[in-house]
This record gives sequence, structure tokens and C-alpha cells, in this order.
Amino acid sequence: MAAEELGFDPSGLDTWTEEHRFEVTRERIVEYAKATNDPIEAHLAGEVAPPVFAIVPVFQALMEPALEVVPVELIPRLVHGEQDFLFHRPLRPGDKLVSRGKMTGYQGLPNGTASAIYLECRTESGELVNEQYVTAFFRKFDAGAAVGTLAPEHKFDESLREQPPVAEVRQHVDTDQTFRYGPAAGDPMPIHLDEEIAKAAGLPGIIAHGLCTMAFTSWAVLTEVAGGRGDRLKRLAVRFSKPVLPGQDIITRIWRAGQPERGVSYAFETTAGTELVIKDGLAVVAD
Repeated sequence: MAAEELGFDPSGLDTWTEEHRFEVTRERIVEYAKATNDPIEAHLAGEVAPPVFAIVPVFQALMEPALEVVPVELIPRLVHGEQDFLFHRPLRPGDKLVSRGKMTGYQGLPNGTASAIYLECRTESGELVNEQYVTAFFRKFDAGAAVGTLAPEHKFDESLREQPPVAEVRQHVDTDQTFRYGPAAGDPMPIHLDEEIAKAAGLPGIIAHGLCTMAFTSWAVLTEVAGGRGDRLKRLAVRFSKPVLPGQDIITRIWRAGQPERGVSYAFETTAGTELVIKDGLAVVAD
């Protein structure tokens, strides 16, 4: 079917996926921490999960909501545009979790369509442990006017550049990073593991998982402005701007941005060389 004949189906909005179950183990936490070069002792010991580990229990539910709204022919055009975590408490070994998701809205733009997927993760007893908003972007397809509800904003305030950042963290992405991160996260996407497939997709070669880069920024934030304590992190949001290549150094710069109800707000962004790879970063840290 030609692209101009395709269309999003708004009747599929706010339709929950089936529930997906996941049990958190100490071994899986340790594997994820090591796969993201996390230096925080509680994470490396498997006592508490790193913040971005929260993507692992919901991974199966991540893209299912799109199939209720988006023509299957457009799925190959999908890229992960933004990720926004709202944390109610950290994940710990022994947590038995239930996750589900739904697409809440979309908006056509000249270069594609942005859509919002909402995910919730609870314990089997019903305790809400985290919520997530995923902005999925469908390249080169304009679905028209905005329908439903998009993800919350977290745009960088340009006036913050008038002051120096409160912290600057340099990190190195290892050449084997993607081969460690893929199994730890349960993400087998071949553009992160196969050089030929990555180049066939128009990439310069294997690229790092966006959520792996986000995990790097999370421990940069935790170590610099949260005393290394993941339980203080209440929100973490980013926009994925450019891919990171294995072997590159990245630099995350953090600015204090304000004091909302849930704690202190920090804005951040991450560069690899001259390229901005993470934009519109926002972290809310409890006092």
C-alpha cells in the first residue's frame, strides 16, 4: 500500500496491551549495571536496580501499543525519539512486576509523526513502582493534526547557558558495549550487534543502544547531584538526538534548573565530539 493511502487509527488510542510479567533478580541487576559501566556499589552488588533498568521489565510491552494505531507498513520507519521515566521507588531483587502499555496520542509533523506511548509497571499486589512515556517517531509520514495526549514536556531552558554547569562528566563507551548491553537489556536489535546490517540501514556502523547512553547519563546525574542514591531520582527524561558509536567518549553537562514539588530539577545534555547525542535532559532529584 502506498504511504499516502495509509493512516493512523485513532480508535486504537488508550487501548491497554495484555499484561507482561517479570521477576527482578540480583543477577540481572548486576549484569545490567556492568553492561552500562555503572560505578555505583549498590547497583554492582545487585542490591537495587539502576534507574534505567526499569525499561527491562516493560520491554515486551514497549511497542505493542503502536500496533493498535499505526499501520504495520509504517513500523520499519519507527525510531525511539524520547524516553521519560517517573519513579515511585527503585526496583529490587525479588520484585514480581506486571507491566502494560497504551498509545495515548500522536501528532503529524512535516518530517514525520510523533506518538506517545504510556507504560505502567506495578507489583503483583498493585503497587505502582514506575511510569514511563515513550515518544515513538515515524519518519517521513505525516499523520495530520494532533489527536489525543502527547508525552509531557521536558525541553531544555536555553537561559541556563548563562551560568556554568554544576557538573561535567566524561565517560567512555567501550568497543564491546553493545554486545554486553543487548543481552542485559533483552534488546536484540541487529543495528547494535551486526556491522553489515547497521550499514545497510544507513548508519556508519554498529551504534550504541539509546537507552544504554541514557543509562550512562543516569549514573552521571546520580553520582554528581544525588549522592549516588537512585532512590532520590524521581524523574529522568531525555530526547535521543544522534547515535553514539562504540569507542567514543561522551560528556554530560548538568545545570541546576529549579525546585519543583518533588525535589530539585536538573537539566542536562550529552555530547560525543561536536555532536549533541542527548538533548532536553531532565532529572528531578528529591531533597
